[in-house]
Amino acid sequence: MSPGSRGLNGTCALAALLLAAQCAWGQSAPERIRSLAENYAHASRATASSYDERDWLKRFYGARGYALAWTAAAATQALDLLGKADEHGLPARDYDVRALAARMHARGGTAADDGADQDAGLTLALLRYLADLRVGRIRSEFAQARAVDPVPLLQRALLEQHLAAAVDAAEPQLALYLRLKATLAEYRKLALQPMRPLPAVSSSAAIKAGAAYAGARELGARLALLGDLSPELAGTQADTYSAELAQAVKRFQDRHGLEADGKLGRQTLAALNLPLAARVRQIELSLERLRWLPDLSGGPFIAVNLPSFRLWAFNKVDSPPVLATRVIVGKAVNTQTPLFTGTLRYIEFNPYWNVPPSILRAEIVPALLRDPEYLVKNDMEVVGAGVQHVDPATLAALRAGSLRVRQRPGPRNALGAIKFALPNAMNIYLHSTPARELFARSRRDFSHGCIRVEDTVALANFVLGGQAGWTDEAVAAAMAPGTNRTVQLKATMPVVIFYTTAIIDLDGRPLFPNDFYRLDAALERSLASRAERQAK
Repeated sequence: MSPGSRGLNGTCALAALLLAAQCAWGQSAPERIRSLAENYAHASRATASSYDERDWLKRFYGARGYALAWTAAAATQALDLLGKADEHGLPARDYDVRALAARMHARGGTAADDGADQDAGLTLALLRYLADLRVGRIRSEFAQARAVDPVPLLQRALLEQHLAAAVDAAEPQLALYLRLKATLAEYRKLALQPMRPLPAVSSSAAIKAGAAYAGARELGARLALLGDLSPELAGTQADTYSAELAQAVKRFQDRHGLEADGKLGRQTLAALNLPLAARVRQIELSLERLRWLPDLSGGPFIAVNLPSFRLWAFNKVDSPPVLATRVIVGKAVNTQTPLFTGTLRYIEFNPYWNVPPSILRAEIVPALLRDPEYLVKNDMEVVGAGVQHVDPATLAALRAGSLRVRQRPGPRNALGAIKFALPNAMNIYLHSTPARELFARSRRDFSHGCIRVEDTVALANFVLGGQAGWTDEAVAAAMAPGTNRTVQLKATMPVVIFYTTAIIDLDGRPLFPNDFYRLDAALERSLASRAERQAK
């Protein structure tokens, strides 16, 4: 196999270009760059990558007659930008920064004098960096909604002699991303400070405000460092778990997916003692996941972050959310809510609940075998027949899936007073619920996959706010018990269901919810595998 035909999975960018260049030492710089570009265009694609880079060099250099692109000044600026990749949670080593800088230094500090291999290597490194910023490094659930072409970005930036503009254009403009990026810098500074483990509580039970605690001063300092306690109060703590410390612990618990009871127990101490480098890594992984999200610059949209059990509504992509509310999502064990982008097309007031076949087989049919009056007691009916008393033949048809069951609108309906429909093959949608008490739980994965929304009135007002006739009073009237009613939206709205274990809330606080679907561990494995392939 010739060097230029090596797969992109098995060779890092710079090494591949250098190997290809060895076959072309007798050529002029443009001829060598053409050879490099042709070889790279015929390499095998990295199937796990979120983009296909094979024709980038050919298109970039073809537009300039395969002439060298980098002056010494521009190359220095490019290397400086690549060296700052960690500001976005991207490791600079992925872009061969040290190797490129060392070769430029060895050849007198100019890219042009170093020839085609370094020129093309620097170009490919910049193109990869821009693509990674735009869509992330790993192919994701949102891959079909993402498109990237860093070639014109880099061409324009070089022409205008402003490379930083290409980076600004490539990075996501989502307010959640920009705020989290700023938090990454803050937590990196915090992680540099020494942090000793806090003393354990003396008993197996969590301690309450007013109890003795030998680590009170250290706890106060830790909470002040993390922004949950004012520095003034931190310096006044004695060896007592004071009411002020309990309130600060409650704020910490709320931000870290713990039961916010203000008690100091083992789980809370474990979260307080977790090295801040681990929080930095959570932020880095979350930035990667936010880079996967589709372009949402077209207008209002709704975003649901599963680990934090929160929904946000945005008017614009680069602005803070105008609505935040708690949600209930799919169970971690066997009915996880999928990650995807849906389109909200209509709202259904006083909806019927059409029982999914999986729930019908696993829950409704067994319940009917135990209690023939189950449909009556739960205000359900067999679709089409409208019957609530099921004979053996009907039960057999329900078990076989040839008949369906639905729940009538009303106080017992599992969907509550409103359903926000985003038609999809997985039958996932947003809705209200009569089980309001579950929203008070710190961990809220109780559903079969759909998303239950706490403040559905505010969400309905947000969705229908631009539609004539839909005042707050009209929404309230439509949600009152009554007949089923469907309202088509004049303008559809994106709904993004995503997953990050670090996020900034409406008040600007960093949240670190639990990785209850264990997707961060899977992402770590994917990134490690990618790094191994590049290192070969």
